[in-house]
Amino acid sequence: MATTGPGMDRHIAQMDDEQLPVPPHKLHRWPHFAGLYAAEHVAATEFVIGATFVALGAGIWDILIGLLIGNALAVLSFWLITTPIAIETRLSLFTYLHRIAGDSMAWLYNWANVIIFSVISAAMITVSATAVRILFDIPAQAQPYPTDPAFVLLALAVAAIVVLIAVYGFNALTEFASICAPWLMVMFTAGGMVLLPELAESVTGTTTLGDFSTFIEVAGSTVFTGTDVNGEPGIGIWEVIGFAWAANTFSHFGLIDMALLRYAKRKRSGLATSTGMMFGHYVAWISAGLMGAATAAVTKTSIAVLEPGEVAWHALGASGFVIVVVAGWTTANSNLYRAGLAAQAVMPRFSRNKATLLVGLGVAAISCFPFIYRSMLPLLTYAGLLLVPIGGIIFAEHHLFPRLGFSRFWARYKGLTHNVPALATWALSLTFGFALDALDLIPFYYLFVPTWCVSIAAYTLLAKRFGAAEAYPEAEAAERDFQSRVQAFHAKQTAQEPVGPTRDTSPLSRVIKAIWIVGLLVPSLLAINVLFFSADLASYHQNRELFYDITIWCTLTYFVFAYWGLKRAKAVHEGRAQLAMQTAGR
Repeated sequence: MATTGPGMDRHIAQMDDEQLPVPPHKLHRWPHFAGLYAAEHVAATEFVIGATFVALGAGIWDILIGLLIGNALAVLSFWLITTPIAIETRLSLFTYLHRIAGDSMAWLYNWANVIIFSVISAAMITVSATAVRILFDIPAQAQPYPTDPAFVLLALAVAAIVVLIAVYGFNALTEFASICAPWLMVMFTAGGMVLLPELAESVTGTTTLGDFSTFIEVAGSTVFTGTDVNGEPGIGIWEVIGFAWAANTFSHFGLIDMALLRYAKRKRSGLATSTGMMFGHYVAWISAGLMGAATAAVTKTSIAVLEPGEVAWHALGASGFVIVVVAGWTTANSNLYRAGLAAQAVMPRFSRNKATLLVGLGVAAISCFPFIYRSMLPLLTYAGLLLVPIGGIIFAEHHLFPRLGFSRFWARYKGLTHNVPALATWALSLTFGFALDALDLIPFYYLFVPTWCVSIAAYTLLAKRFGAAEAYPEAEAAERDFQSRVQAFHAKQTAQEPVGPTRDTSPLSRVIKAIWIVGLLVPSLLAINVLFFSADLASYHQNRELFYDITIWCTLTYFVFAYWGLKRAKAVHEGRAQLAMQTAGR
């Protein structure tokens, strides 16, 4: 790297944007993150996790209070742990980890990401296949392994489409996924509302819910009963809190979401993660549990082996097929794309497309096995445990080292090829965490807390022994000079950015927006009609059929007009940006 002034400026200008802090003109306010997290955390996994709580035998009050506390702890973790480091560095976790721990640590970290995101992607492909199999009259897959060759062919076909889109059409799918969040929210909420009268009739003999206490009676005796599928006492409030807190451990304690929150203007944007936690991981999980229990009762099937496709079909009719396919597909693609990026980083001789294809072959094979998606909750928990020590190492170097008088980036300043303390800390922390699990000293969903603490202590002690407490004045001065030149480079970029309003307020765009809003409003009103205005079973079935028949057309209307509006807004923004650049160039 050039170390002289002009040479360093040229080097900075040629660097990949991902290697530099986010410039000020690309920062966003909290509403951007509220929408982002709402979209990210309302996915097909919610069908699986909601049913898992029912199968594990959680009680109704344990669910209502435990999920509230667990998700509040997750929001606080995003706000107090992830967001400050993301905003102070303006870097992704990968870039910051590379600066701290070097190539070898980054190589191992990328392999961990390949494994984690591949498994999540495979699970979501299987979820989509459970919906599609209904169209082809393929038997349900109740075993951990596939029991019908037709299902294997179907899962491979769905996987092939997902892989090809991840390779060649990811940007278009990302745009499509960005409009899914409002519709997914409406559908998850409506599904529970539509099936509640059916559950109420089985308990109270009437399809109406007079008050909240009746809801507690119905949900507590038919869904969240406090006993598991074997009739044994189920999990309690501490387990529910732990599952909710640990479900996204790799994102907050593991700091993966530095990639998103580095764009936040202020630290309070971390609280905007509550849209994902409190809706996707609270309302959607509870609603998915209601839908699963009602479907299990009607189909006379154990909820432990019930498929998301069956649940969504029974709750939402044809729209249920759409929700499982869309939610599973978009989630699978984004995770396969991440796995492909990580694979390309550890196999640089391959292009991103070829690396994604290679990973996709493995994902396709795994997606044939239903036990993967049925184990989603523990899989997410163990995935978090795998990456939590990385978060501890970053937390120690970023927050503790300056307070202890240690040098941040000491390994790079010292010219070490391998950051041995970081590598040893990861190994020691994982050994500690999995040993605790093997000895069954604490529940596995709380393992990430002591493991994170151990990683902070171990890295601090080991780094001091290897040279973190020494002073590196020349290297620190060069780092300050580099950062000041980056700021000057960004100030120049900001001055060249077009200014002015970018919102599309044309009459046609307003009409398009009004139509897709109606596409959301009508199903909501129809679900309210089913829940509150079904006086008996006959009127309930009539209202439910009306909901099924009209909601599918509203779904199609929503997606057509929401995508049209998105493309128009993008075209208007790009047109104004080009005009501003032409004006500035005169």
